[in-house]
Amino acid sequence: MRFFVELARAGSLSSAARSLQVSHATVGRRVAALEEALGCTLFNRRADGYTLTAEGAAVLESAADMEERALAIQRRAGQGGSLTGTVRLTAVEGLAERLLIPRVAGFRSQHPGIDLEVIEDSRSLSLARREADVAIRLARPRSGELFARRLSTLGYGVYAAPRGDTSAWVGYDDSFAHLPESQWLARHAAGARMALRANGLMVQLAAVRAGFGKALLPCWFAEQERGLVRLPPPAPLPEREVWLVVHRDLREVPRVRALIDAVVAIFEAERERLGPRGT
Repeated sequence: MRFFVELARAGSLSSAARSLQVSHATVGRRVAALEEALGCTLFNRRADGYTLTAEGAAVLESAADMEERALAIQRRAGQGGSLTGTVRLTAVEGLAERLLIPRVAGFRSQHPGIDLEVIEDSRSLSLARREADVAIRLARPRSGELFARRLSTLGYGVYAAPRGDTSAWVGYDDSFAHLPESQWLARHAAGARMALRANGLMVQLAAVRAGFGKALLPCWFAEQERGLVRLPPPAPLPEREVWLVVHRDLREVPRVRALIDAVVAIFEAERERLGPRGT
């Protein structure tokens, strides 16, 4: 059932296999075995992916409920009182490697029995399914049994290299068109040349340093790079809120609570540096 639910969500064997950390052949065999056991076809196999049949949609409703109950048991089973074990933290690109990791040495020395697993990902990994225990996100979640705490506000600015092309822009590719940063550029840089598009913040920063053009970047992130010049923006700059998110079942697990406290302390100490700048 777990393989069936994941394939229904992902729509392809390869995507489901990545999520489950198995081979795509394994996913195919498990789903085929389930169909044989139930005596019905659960998916339409098409060149562009897997879609549920009417029977599959009916099974999914019950299977998703089964999955949630199993995950709830798993979360509660991990609520021991020991400050040992692994805690999975996910954060967007830049925040993990440039803000959090350099500042968690105190957490490591204070809790030597806790191992960190850090996942730098722009996707919203599922906390309910334990893809991560603690998430640092740039938007407040609107659904699920989640606890959310606002950590900070990120200020943005337009930055370029001293001898870079300040008439052209560097930005995200179309896969990130939904981001407020991309929407700001679409409104206020319309008609200007987009010299380079990328699916990551680090690539954009490298392109700005190389002189490709100017970019809309978080102030704290850009100002770590010596030599970049902050330019007058064409319009009022966007801001993003930073949220800490954890599943309610895990909030008081000691090792998770310890990481939450450490992350909150880091953002409290860096609040001014992370915030908006005067225009």
